[in-house]
Amino acid sequence: MLNFSVHNNENTSKWVTFIHGAGGSSSIWFQQFRAFKNEFNILLIDLSGHGKSESRFDENSKEGYTFEMITGDIVEVLNSLSIKKSHFIGVSLGTIIVRDIADRFPNLVESLVLAGAILKFNIQSNMLMIFGNFLRSIVPFLLLYKLEAFIIMPKKNHRESRLLLVKECKKLNQKEFIRWCKLTRGIKKVLKSQRQIDIKTPSLYVMGAEDHIFLPSVRKAVSSFTNAQLCVVENSGHVVNIDQPKPFNDTVIKFLKSLD
Repeated sequence: MLNFSVHNNENTSKWVTFIHGAGGSSSIWFQQFRAFKNEFNILLIDLSGHGKSESRFDENSKEGYTFEMITGDIVEVLNSLSIKKSHFIGVSLGTIIVRDIADRFPNLVESLVLAGAILKFNIQSNMLMIFGNFLRSIVPFLLLYKLEAFIIMPKKNHRESRLLLVKECKKLNQKEFIRWCKLTRGIKKVLKSQRQIDIKTPSLYVMGAEDHIFLPSVRKAVSSFTNAQLCVVENSGHVVNIDQPKPFNDTVIKFLKSLD
């Protein structure tokens, strides 16, 4: 089972589950924990092979991850804790994962918060994905990750996000990194479905105004969703919860409490 930590709040029955992105860990939510712990019960999860979670694969396995597999691992944690319903907050790849949970297990999801959401790859990100897949077996994964992080988060005020993610990515290894890269094989089909299929789950998209790769497609998609809102945070890049934690926390907590 995945590594997780639980922080109970005896004053509420509401749960918030945080899901990080590729290369990260639950530690990227440290500035959210302090703001959310007085309002909700909190579940922090490390995805397979990330943070303190062991890989679900043995050392010699060449199998790659699938969204069904990742989603199943997360739901297993919630079931083990007898959590019947939760708000889910994801960042970057984590937004695809939490939306997948909402699609597969709608009764488990009270709402979605999608920070630095990924809904479509533009020309630049497509080239980055092709480039990464070509080099992933011959270039040290940390060097490749640093390059990708800089392309996605290039500005000076994105530096803290880049450094934290690179620090967490060091806990992976080359084989585990390649297993996660294999997730890109079917990702375009998944993203097309998530753009085109409207869901009833209340959803808040929180995007950095400087998220030059992913914001345009999110703007377009959210405008057609019936139960979704978009908040664009100034002076922030892709990892908005780290770049601008206070505006992020205030906006998200207000949204979640409005659903009570």
